[in-house]
Amino acid sequence: MYSEQQRGRNLMINSAAYWRKVWSFRAIYLMLLPGIVYYIVYKYIPIYGLVIAFKDYDILEGILGSPWADPWYKYFRQFYESPYFSQLLTNTLLISLYKLLFGMIPPIILAILLNECRVRWLKGLVQTLSYMPHFLSWVIIYGILIVLLSQNSGILNRWITDAGGTAIPFLSSPEWFRTVLVGSEVWQNLGWGAIIYLATMAGIDPTLYEASRVDGASRLRMIWHITLPGIRNVIVLLLILRLGHLLDAGFDQIYILYNVHVYPVADILDTWVFRTGLEQFNFSLASAVGLFKSLIGLVLVLASNAMAKRWGESIW
Repeated sequence: MYSEQQRGRNLMINSAAYWRKVWSFRAIYLMLLPGIVYYIVYKYIPIYGLVIAFKDYDILEGILGSPWADPWYKYFRQFYESPYFSQLLTNTLLISLYKLLFGMIPPIILAILLNECRVRWLKGLVQTLSYMPHFLSWVIIYGILIVLLSQNSGILNRWITDAGGTAIPFLSSPEWFRTVLVGSEVWQNLGWGAIIYLATMAGIDPTLYEASRVDGASRLRMIWHITLPGIRNVIVLLLILRLGHLLDAGFDQIYILYNVHVYPVADILDTWVFRTGLEQFNFSLASAVGLFKSLIGLVLVLASNAMAKRWGESIW
């Protein structure tokens, strides 16, 4: 009896101490509140809408009033049996993989170069110019690409024709369009991605560099043995997060840039869903494809995190 009372008192004391500690951090929790509310309202509550993928959804009847699809996988099968399924999946994966492969290395290289730069004004100028494109919308970037790459009036094609060559339809050629997509994506996010690695490099112990200088290590040796291992965990973290969005090839970019001439190489899951699902009010099909993408993304994140654990780096 005594032990039960003692345990009860200890529990009350620990609980009171816990809540006093929580109250001492009330300002921090208050700052977290808008973010928590955002995720609840825009991320968790809409999960209920996934039930549309299993219903013959009627916008007038609503989610609850709409009848269940027969069979329940009707719209998943409709998407799978679509003649465009393999093409859409291939385009989405290829464009995402290209962006992943060619978009990871340049920010790391730029961050290392800026970190090694000792001319402060030059470092600040390059960093500012490199991350400014991140704040440009794809509509503005499309206008820039028209000025540069247009077959009839683009600056680059004028140089080519003045040199005796033939103008290249960069924006309407299936052979060049993916290159334009990936190149413009890398250009837009180059400086912004480098900021993350620069912040990580700032946290590396400077005594490691001092010790390596005493041992006679060159700058390349210090980069290879100190800088890169110091940012390895961030590289793995960003890689895992990007793998989770492997089926998000960039709807806004592709929707603005593409045209009927490049559908065979540029049409992805999101653009197809927008045309056939939302423009034709087939919300059930759009929800089914969205759920399919989310499940694939979940599997990829779990698999990549499990692989990262073997290297001693993981999210959880």
